[in-house]
Amino acid sequence: MIECEVKEMNFREEINRYQEDMLNDLNTLVQVESTRDLSTAAEHAPFGKNCRKVLDHVLAIGQRDGFQTEDIDGYAGLITYGQGTETFGILGHMDIVPIGDDWTKEPLQVTLKDGYLFGRGVLDDKGPFMAAYYAVKMIRDLHIPLKKRIMMIAGCDEESGMSCIEYYKKHAEIPQTGFVPDADFPVIYGEKGGLHVSLKSHDHTVIEKLNAGSRPNIVIGKADCYVKTISPQQRKLFDFYCAANHIQGTIKETEGSVQLHIDGVFSHAAMPWLGINAAMHLLNYVGIAYGDQLANDLYSILYDWQGKPMDLCQNGMYMGFLTLNVGMIRMENDETSVLLDIRYPNDTNAQEIMDHINQACEALPSKVEAHLDSDMVPLFVDPDSDLVNTLMDAYRKYTGDTFSCPITIGGGTYARMFDHFVSYGPVMPREQKTTDDFVGGCHQRDEGIKLDDLLTAAAIYAEAIVRLCQ
Repeated sequence: MIECEVKEMNFREEINRYQEDMLNDLNTLVQVESTRDLSTAAEHAPFGKNCRKVLDHVLAIGQRDGFQTEDIDGYAGLITYGQGTETFGILGHMDIVPIGDDWTKEPLQVTLKDGYLFGRGVLDDKGPFMAAYYAVKMIRDLHIPLKKRIMMIAGCDEESGMSCIEYYKKHAEIPQTGFVPDADFPVIYGEKGGLHVSLKSHDHTVIEKLNAGSRPNIVIGKADCYVKTISPQQRKLFDFYCAANHIQGTIKETEGSVQLHIDGVFSHAAMPWLGINAAMHLLNYVGIAYGDQLANDLYSILYDWQGKPMDLCQNGMYMGFLTLNVGMIRMENDETSVLLDIRYPNDTNAQEIMDHINQACEALPSKVEAHLDSDMVPLFVDPDSDLVNTLMDAYRKYTGDTFSCPITIGGGTYARMFDHFVSYGPVMPREQKTTDDFVGGCHQRDEGIKLDDLLTAAAIYAEAIVRLCQ
């Protein structure tokens, strides 16, 4: 019977035949700097010309291989395989965060070194999507019959709010169940809720200009602050501050202005403890060295990634700690705006969080007002559901890992946009690095993934698809 044959099928061996083609296609996608750029937005290119370009590449790959394709007005692309009324979805995204600085590899090219793939998007999320795509292609080429129609959806605005999938849901067919290859193995059944909160102030500050952060979901790794003057004592204090906090900083004087620069560490907002927020250090220094009330006040409520000064600290039963990231700061002409990215467990909600933030702001000497910009409620799927158990079985078959259990994360993926979806790989638990080179994670420099892990992910995806769609 087919079922017995599939159980004996070794997709990990089969995927090796596709390695060269998969890496070539991945390189085609990575070469496109597909960050959201509304300055080049147009009809059928709502997120800019490069997001349009990478979407064209994805659809062209599907057409080349004989799959049905559909362009959802430039918001997303759909690649379909099979027939039937029942559907199974695979959701990935083709947009990337800004490249950032300090790369040691070419960011817009797939580099294979010491068994690792490097390049912006190889991990988040072009590489994993192509692994899932080649899993479906492998199933088709092996003539394994499926009862469900496979719908591979490639979005173009995941990193900036997921408006692409909001549009898709209004204009295209929604899969009944599925997974998102954009996180960790073994299975992610829960994702924290996500708040974007703006803090606004018109209070006077000695800061003439501070324009830091490009996305709310990235820890600010570099920041510049401009003040009018700096005394010898303030210079010494800056050097002392940097040394005491183990960070690098520079002072540059120009005519009529002083530039203070601090190098921190970029990181994903879901894991702010892995980063060092350069802009927050500048606020702290200016508040201390210049006696600046607004800088002091902002730092006093925002310095902790768990939000303790605002009484936000929550350790959820399923999802762990609430996290707070100061993702963007804009200060100029006494106009201040701070954008917070807050990931919260399903033990609390947006109203409770905003109540605490408002109370903290009201207690400040400065006049700071909080505004709720957006709220994405948590994702939670029963960890004992058939979907989760089947995905766990497929993972265990190709890893031999019977210890790891389904997990929850602070990151937000497309899984939260549809019912009965979970996140599924490609990052392996407890992965040990096997190269001396730095291997960056999502949103970091030298973003990378082990080639063997990506190929294993493709095999796991193929196994899971067959088990859930036969």
